[in-house]
Amino acid sequence: MPKSHYDSHQLDDLVLQMMETELGGEQVYRTALTCVINPDLKKEWEGYLEETLAHQNVVRGFCDALGLDPDAQSPTRAVVKHIGTSLVQAMQLAKKSGTPDAAQLVACECVVHAETKDHANWELLGQVAKVATGDVGHTLKVAHKAVEKDEDHHLYHTKGWCRELAIQALGMPAVLPPPEEVKKVETAIGASRAEQQRTAML
Repeated sequence: MPKSHYDSHQLDDLVLQMMETELGGEQVYRTALTCVINPDLKKEWEGYLEETLAHQNVVRGFCDALGLDPDAQSPTRAVVKHIGTSLVQAMQLAKKSGTPDAAQLVACECVVHAETKDHANWELLGQVAKVATGDVGHTLKVAHKAVEKDEDHHLYHTKGWCRELAIQALGMPAVLPPPEEVKKVETAIGASRAEQQRTAML
């Protein structure tokens, strides 16, 4: 079996994207919180914002372990920053031109976009952590273990909120809070099962 390895330059690029994703995520949540009207969702996003701030520190920590400047720029990081800024602008536009319900739904969609990238970043880091050795390998494994569960929670639960708010906007019965909340979903399989059970929960 060939020995697993990874491209260290590509890892550096991924980590810079992760740093920008966490910084952009902070701005996405701060803006989303100005759009949210459901008290349960507001409480959830307030918690996610605090966790995102903690994740920023985790990423800065393994930047140090990699000998990488967390503020270094790269072409891919610039793209991540552009997308994050665009999500914030989309929410501001929705808040300015739509109803409060519509602005909340747009905010939910923007959080899902941001969390999808965040989730993918941490999944990729987990793949590297499996094969990395030495101090770098140890640091990545510890960081991934500390954050992965939060990222799963952010994505699957916000997707549930987004789906139910969109269904409600269409004038159909919605499950609010969504099944992902009631079932305490933490995995992709759990999220799929929760969605399949939504009809029975109406």
